[in-house]
Amino acid sequence: MSEQLDHSFRGAQRALAAALPPGAMLDRGGALELAALNPSEAPRLIAATLVEGGSMRRHQVGEPVAQFAAFLDGTQVSRVMTYRDAVPVVHGTVAAVVRERRDRRMGTWGRPIVRHRLYVPRALVPAAFWERLESTGLEISDTSDAADGSGTPHPFALRDAAIHRVQKDRERAEHELAEQWCGSESRPLFVDGGISGSAVAQSSCAVGVVKSHRTLYVEGADLVTVLALGEGERSSVLRITSPRRTTVASWYLRLRDASGRDPLWGLVRVEMKAEDDASAGEVGHRADEISRWILAETSPVSLPDARWDKMVYGIRDCEEFLKVIQ
Repeated sequence: MSEQLDHSFRGAQRALAAALPPGAMLDRGGALELAALNPSEAPRLIAATLVEGGSMRRHQVGEPVAQFAAFLDGTQVSRVMTYRDAVPVVHGTVAAVVRERRDRRMGTWGRPIVRHRLYVPRALVPAAFWERLESTGLEISDTSDAADGSGTPHPFALRDAAIHRVQKDRERAEHELAEQWCGSESRPLFVDGGISGSAVAQSSCAVGVVKSHRTLYVEGADLVTVLALGEGERSSVLRITSPRRTTVASWYLRLRDASGRDPLWGLVRVEMKAEDDASAGEVGHRADEISRWILAETSPVSLPDARWDKMVYGIRDCEEFLKVIQ
């Protein structure tokens, strides 16, 4: 494969246009976002084990203090480039970066990750078509597992499966950078999203901050307590376990006053390493400390981003940087 090959969307367009018959390419292909898909996970409540105190409570965490040394986030963009017998050929770009705070300015730590691939179910396209794709030199991810054996699935189902594969690749890039940071640094890293799917869940330097809440890890009266959190308050700490993920200590934190808003406005869920030998008091003290760090990052406000109620400025800086390089 030539080192000079352009794997970006525009480069892939040119390579495919040269390899496929005239008229095969779509005239235009807008970016497909995960938010535009039907949710793959229904909203649900799951009870988690309480590890701080005998009941779910609201805790004031104290005055904010800035301690995070760096911020990690990733992005993804997917576009349908063409169809072959109703099977979409999706181009995906994933990128991830760690942005480090240096003398109150943000700079890039290490090397950002940017990857481009085509996402195609090999089992559903003719062998000759697959060979034409391979002839371009572009990297291809086989998404054949999206087929259920009942014939050619709905084109949108194949498209959505490709987009979710892009999402997995983005998460993998984020995990790589997080593990690089925790392998060489001890300073605290703010990770956009959960850390339980990565090896850094066993490191004390990584803190995951989850902005979406399709799954809430509380039920009944505990749910009412969490949704009633005021600005600068956190919930008691929970222990979240999963057969396929690392166990983490987690709690809910209200970043901003939600008066007059929906009950999840300004609410995030924090994940940190689960210390098996720590007392309830030690766990609570650590949760207060990390919560103060997170609250310190709510200024300046991340406007005009629509998620400003939950997004800290360091993560917005990562996203703006990635828009430029990908």
